[in-house]
Amino acid sequence: MILRTFGWAFGITVLGLLVAALYDGGTGLALVAVLAVLEISLSFDNAVVNAKVLDRMSPFWQKIFLTVGIAIAVFGMRLVFPLLIVGITAKLNPYDAFDLALNDPDRYHHLMNDAYPMIAAFGGMFLLMLFLDFVFEERVDKWLPWLEAPLQRIGKLDQLSVVVAGGALAFTAGLFADDPGQVMIAGVLGMVTYILVNGLGELFSEATGDDEDEDGEETAEERAPARSGPSSLALATGKAGFFLFLYLEVLDASFSFDGVIGAFAISTDPIIIALGLGIGAMYIRSLTVFLVRKGTLHEYVYLEHGAHWAIGALAVCMLVSIGRHVPEWLTGGIGAGLIIAAFISSVVRNRTEGGADAGAGEDEPLRAGKV
Repeated sequence: MILRTFGWAFGITVLGLLVAALYDGGTGLALVAVLAVLEISLSFDNAVVNAKVLDRMSPFWQKIFLTVGIAIAVFGMRLVFPLLIVGITAKLNPYDAFDLALNDPDRYHHLMNDAYPMIAAFGGMFLLMLFLDFVFEERVDKWLPWLEAPLQRIGKLDQLSVVVAGGALAFTAGLFADDPGQVMIAGVLGMVTYILVNGLGELFSEATGDDEDEDGEETAEERAPARSGPSSLALATGKAGFFLFLYLEVLDASFSFDGVIGAFAISTDPIIIALGLGIGAMYIRSLTVFLVRKGTLHEYVYLEHGAHWAIGALAVCMLVSIGRHVPEWLTGGIGAGLIIAAFISSVVRNRTEGGADAGAGEDEPLRAGKV
C-alpha cells in the first residue's frame, strides 16, 4: 500500500536530488531537501482538503488529478507561475524573466516581493472563502462545539461568507497595503474565482445526481461492494468532475503561493525552487491518495475540521503578510498544530464511542438472560 501510493513520490525524490546534485553540487542537494520539507509542512492541510474533494470524484477524474494535475502543480505553479509574475511586473517575456532569475537573482527576488501583495490578496481571499463556507455550514459533527455551533447558527444568514470576506479584504487593504486599489482588485478576483469554480462544481454535481435518479438504473459501480466514502451517485463525472478538478487546481495554487514566496528566503534559483517544491508537491499528492484509499477522513472525522481551521489561519497569515512579514515556521506550525490536535481529538472520540458500543453489546446478553 505504502509503496504503491508513494512510489512515484519516492522516485521523483531520487531523481530530483540527483538533478540538484549535478546542477549545484552538495549545496543544491541540501537546498532542494530543505525546500521539499518546507512545502510538505506548509501544505499538509492541503492534502486533507484535497482528499475530501477527491473522494467525490470518479476514478477517471481522480487519475486526471494525479497525472495532469501534478504536472500543473509542479511545473505550472512551482516554475512557470513565478516567471509569469516577474514577467508581468517587469514587462518581460518569459525567456527574459527566466534569464533574469538565473543571472540577476536579487532583482528577480525584488520583483517577486513587489508582486506579493496582489498574490497574497488573491490566494488569501480564495482560502478565506473556503474556510468561511465550511464553518458557516450546518453539520452534525463538531470538533469545537463551543465555537462551531454559534458560527453555524449565524451562518444561516445568506451570503454571510461573502460579507465577512469582503469586510476582511477592505480592512486589510486599508490597513496594510501600499496600493489598496491593486490589493482590492486581486482580492475580489480571488473571491470571484472561488464562487465561480465552487458554484459550477456544485451545479453540475446536482445535475448529474438528478439525471441518475431519474434514470433509476443500477450501474456497475452501484452493484459493486460498498466502499468507504460517498455513494456511487455522489461521485462526480463529466462536467461535474471537470469543475471539481478545476476547483482542486485553483485550491492547490492558492496553497502554493506561500510556499513559492517563502522559498525565496532559502534560494532565488528557479531551478532549485522548482525541484524542491516539486518534490514536496509529489508527497502531498501521494498523501491525498493515501487518505482517500484508507478512508482516513471517515475514520478520523475531526481531521477535516482541523484542516479547515488551518486553512483559515493560513488565509489570515497571507492577508497580514501583505504589510507585515509572517515567518514561514509560524504559518506551518499553526497548521500542523491544528491538524495534530484534530487527529488526537478524533482518536479520543473513536475510543470513547468504541467503548460505549462494546459496553452496550455486553449488556445485551445479560438482559436477554433475565427474560
